[in-house]
Amino acid sequence: MQPENAPRSLFDKLWDAHLVQEQGEATPAIIYVDLHLVHEVTSPQGFDVLREKGAAMRRPDRTLATLDHSTPTLPPARDGSRPYITEQARRQVQTLRDNCREFGITLADWDSPSRGIVHVMGPELGATQPGMTIVCGDSHTSTHGAFGALAFGIGTTEVGHVLATQCLLQNKPKSMRINVSGCLADGVTAKDLALHIINHLGMNGGTGFVIEYAGEAVRALDMEGRMTLCNLTIEAGARAGMIAPDSTTVEYLRGRARVPIPGQGFGRAVARWLQLRSDPDAAFDKEIEIDGATVRPTITYGTDPGMSIPIRELVPAPANATQEKALQYMGFEAGDAMTGRQVDVVFIGSCTNGRISDLRTAADVLRGRHIADHVRMLVVPGSESVREQAEAEGLHEIVTAAGGEWRLPGCSMCIAMNGDVVPAGMTAVSTSNRNFEGRQGAGSRTLLASPATAAASAVLGRVARSADLVTDPEVN
Repeated sequence: MQPENAPRSLFDKLWDAHLVQEQGEATPAIIYVDLHLVHEVTSPQGFDVLREKGAAMRRPDRTLATLDHSTPTLPPARDGSRPYITEQARRQVQTLRDNCREFGITLADWDSPSRGIVHVMGPELGATQPGMTIVCGDSHTSTHGAFGALAFGIGTTEVGHVLATQCLLQNKPKSMRINVSGCLADGVTAKDLALHIINHLGMNGGTGFVIEYAGEAVRALDMEGRMTLCNLTIEAGARAGMIAPDSTTVEYLRGRARVPIPGQGFGRAVARWLQLRSDPDAAFDKEIEIDGATVRPTITYGTDPGMSIPIRELVPAPANATQEKALQYMGFEAGDAMTGRQVDVVFIGSCTNGRISDLRTAADVLRGRHIADHVRMLVVPGSESVREQAEAEGLHEIVTAAGGEWRLPGCSMCIAMNGDVVPAGMTAVSTSNRNFEGRQGAGSRTLLASPATAAASAVLGRVARSADLVTDPEVN
């Protein structure tokens, strides 16, 4: 812990506020967890640990569960049965339902209007709040750092430990600040900025760090854009990403189910939240400056999110054997134009880009147009709340009129363990967060991009920017 009067970063303040026991020479620190988010894939072993040890849950009231990873996105049959891709997927879902019932955990079940992808649902409910420590057995828990929270992905063993103790063993990471100055150009999104930063840092450039994002361009993002940016922090190897709360954060949280209401604690909560920022003279282990005006609509070409380029640039020559292998897998050669690549599948959704603003962006591109005949497009809302709002606005009708498939909420093609799969050898433009070999299906080839790029690529049947729809004579 730092001296009491020393300038501290936002990360230092949250770490110190939740420190139960300091880190020793041979032992990690113990930090208290304010919110534990749970889904069906990484939680069964944790509950088994409780049973094996005869232990009770420490704070079931600080645990929130949902069904998302293994859930089919197709509607149930007439008899109410769900079209699970495997019996294992069905058992995973049922096991979480049983565990939540046994241990008294709030679950967003199939019939819940709150059900959704865990990193979409938490913020929507206002369960995610500034100043919290948040954990989940999922890499992209970093999403919640957009609210000025310290949010970690944890492993299955750690899930059991948090269920039993409401604490986490953790070595304190180093701190990095990335300052994005200036303004993003028209047509450049938070997803483009995130891919640009990962490319700048490299896949392991953030390893061992918690990253705080700051600067004019970051402040200009809405909360959904901030969540996208923090969501992808983990892809640079960082432990977490954070953005200090401000009036944008406050207005997003106002009126949400788990947030105090005005006159009954909301004002006091806001006063606390707005104190959560790095001190002017706070020291960081590393600082990076990025000019937001230099960021362009960006897409990946390899098999990790760091292998990205502006869409109008040519595929670069591989710098090492790993990159050479990636190009071979993806079917690219150095000097290829990204805009010449045929697209077979488009996926719009995930905890990265499955929120209402993402679907509105895609619908704006698709409105009055039709996707190319050879393209299959899935649009999957990130939650029931997003689906309800999108359908109230008629976005589902725009998607289906364009030839796309409108699905029920879930992780869907992001992880391809639920029946939504890209066939081997096919190229998908995806708004998700990982383009590893086989991530969207064995032998599939994934290009990560923004919702606007994904929708434009669906219409043209090749990699394209939304701006290309105006200039391409073949657009229907």
